[in-house]
Amino acid sequence: MQTKLDTQFSFPGEIITPHTHLRMGQNFEADMVKELVGKKLIPNSSIQLYTAHLPKVLDWLHGLDHPKALENEPCEVPVLLYDRELSFERLLFHYDGSPASAKIIRHFLTLFENNIKKSKATIISPAFIPKSKQKEEQEIIQEVNTHTSETSFIKFNFNRIGDFWSYAVKHQCTILVTSKNNQADLAKVLFHFYKGGMWYDRLSFYLAI
Repeated sequence: MQTKLDTQFSFPGEIITPHTHLRMGQNFEADMVKELVGKKLIPNSSIQLYTAHLPKVLDWLHGLDHPKALENEPCEVPVLLYDRELSFERLLFHYDGSPASAKIIRHFLTLFENNIKKSKATIISPAFIPKSKQKEEQEIIQEVNTHTSETSFIKFNFNRIGDFWSYAVKHQCTILVTSKNNQADLAKVLFHFYKGGMWYDRLSFYLAI
């Protein structure tokens, strides 16, 4: 019988780890990558987070003729892809002015609130935000600032996920928080730059909807 993991993700189910009881203590980074629930059918409602070792995902991608989206049908459960290590040192938040984007950032702050108190965060927002969205934008900035030790807010007209990836690599960010809507484009970027001169193996990706 196929499990939810076998059918939901494009890559092999053994690469992904579902987490049902996240430890939010000081050793969360180490504990998280060790927590293995096993290849059994797990109700989606009980899973808080999926994690996967990024090099294994990229090895799978490189076995394809063309890069493809990581999930067949993006679900509500966030996915965290980590490379050499998982570090909350420098966070990069992709805020596009939509309620969905605000929801992703707020959920990340809640999920990892005990791990990001000493983090330095950067929020990248479009240069033009309608007046109707400016209040929410300020609220997001304040919430990130409350949860982290240092927060920067930058206006860039980035139109592609590759722009955020390039910024993250250049500024040595350790987690990029963005939408699963960008997963197909992100897969293309990772497919083409993996192990290249610009590759930065401390960068993890948090994808949600």
